[in-house]
Amino acid sequence: MKTLVIVIHPNIQDSVINKRWIDELNKYPGKYDIHQLHEVYPEEKIDVQAEQRLIEQYSKIVFQFPFYWFNCPPFFKKWLDEVLAYGWAYGSKSGYKVAGKKIALALSVGIDEHEYSTTGKYKYTMEQLTTPFELTFEYIKADYQPLFAYYGIELNASSEWVEKSVPLYIDFLESL
Repeated sequence: MKTLVIVIHPNIQDSVINKRWIDELNKYPGKYDIHQLHEVYPEEKIDVQAEQRLIEQYSKIVFQFPFYWFNCPPFFKKWLDEVLAYGWAYGSKSGYKVAGKKIALALSVGIDEHEYSTTGKYKYTMEQLTTPFELTFEYIKADYQPLFAYYGIELNASSEWVEKSVPLYIDFLESL
């Protein structure tokens, strides 16, 4: 079964790494469906029922986005708030429509990995910083998977550095 990759990037045309990942995924149309939220909803007015129907079609869903301000782009938070609605994603009469689906995050991170540690500049690991996502998806009974993060793009945006990420990302997706 195909994996749905939901891309949340407010400026994808100027992206280095997220755009490259999309280009690579497009080479495998039998394996991945790409859903770019900012392209589908340029005014950020979400068709909640359409998004819910889309989610219902997949057993593996990856949310791909740049990690900044120690969080996700604001449109992803809006998507979570609106799409994962009471009565559909959770609640005694919801049927938990996302239950059992494998959910993962794929993050492009500007800063080097060692800075995201208890001894690093930011004092917390990426797993700690993304705990709210884990709790959100566990709350709706999804099967939250370990995240994928590719670090250091802010300080090393060379094409070689970006290309190193591609097989790592594909391996991550294949392991879900």
